[in-house]
Amino acid sequence: MSAFNGVAQVRRTATPVQQVTSLFLRVWSAWQKHRRRLKVQAALCALSERELMDIGATRAEIDYIALQQGRARPDRPAPWRIGSALAILLLVNLFGLISADRTEAQCSAQDVLRRRLAVKVDPPAPRSEIPVSSAADILAWKTIRIGTFTDTFALRSAMSAMGCGVGNAADEILARPAFTLSREKAEVELVAVSVAELGLRGETSSLREIYARAQQLGLALAPAEIAPQLRLQYLDQPIGEFLTIGMEPIGTWAGEAVVLTVANGGAGLILIGQDGREDAQISAISRFVFVRPGASMAPEAAAMAR
Repeated sequence: MSAFNGVAQVRRTATPVQQVTSLFLRVWSAWQKHRRRLKVQAALCALSERELMDIGATRAEIDYIALQQGRARPDRPAPWRIGSALAILLLVNLFGLISADRTEAQCSAQDVLRRRLAVKVDPPAPRSEIPVSSAADILAWKTIRIGTFTDTFALRSAMSAMGCGVGNAADEILARPAFTLSREKAEVELVAVSVAELGLRGETSSLREIYARAQQLGLALAPAEIAPQLRLQYLDQPIGEFLTIGMEPIGTWAGEAVVLTVANGGAGLILIGQDGREDAQISAISRFVFVRPGASMAPEAAAMAR
């Protein structure tokens, strides 16, 4: 009896520590799930209807998908000391609220932009982007390697190994005969520029106008290979950035023209397809990736630049 009482006494003295630890871990786990759910919601809200269709989802399913993603990863025990845990808990609550506010604001901003485009309201006030007058005025953004894969199977395997997602339309484009890989290794210098920086006025411009203006400035359309290669070589892409590759559209099996976009909407790095019709209307804030022609380009890329 005395031994039993002794064990009971030990358990009673340990109970407050266990309770505090358990409470912190439960709160931490709930916050992590909440944070994952908000990131997925933000990513999906940032996509257009065409891009949502590309990943096999609809806008009505966003909340459900986010809820499932929030539960997707197993919780990991946190071995922090209790004193540090309490301090972290306070900071987590504070930053959790800030993160939630920012995510909701991002979602709302995207919805407002879509509504404005849908009703074609008056153009906004002049933007801060300064139009460039030639390709020489645009700083080089990134240099990437092409011609590093022997076939599309190796390319797909590399993307899968790196955890890069591929949307349905993009996946179909990678399988089309018009999608080719360079036979020679080369480095290609890229620039990233917004539609407004190209000097096009108005809230939206057609893809035809964007391409014509870029080529007038001395920029070149990118080989289709640039899209997956950039996805693989741009693993630190910030959340919320969507870069449309200035490329010749490739038709799907159904005949829909598609161009590729390298994106990080918050739920992970992904390569998706978007409307590649000549008259497709593109927002002035959208950013495109073009090639700066140079001697380092592979023959195939140089031919496309001409």
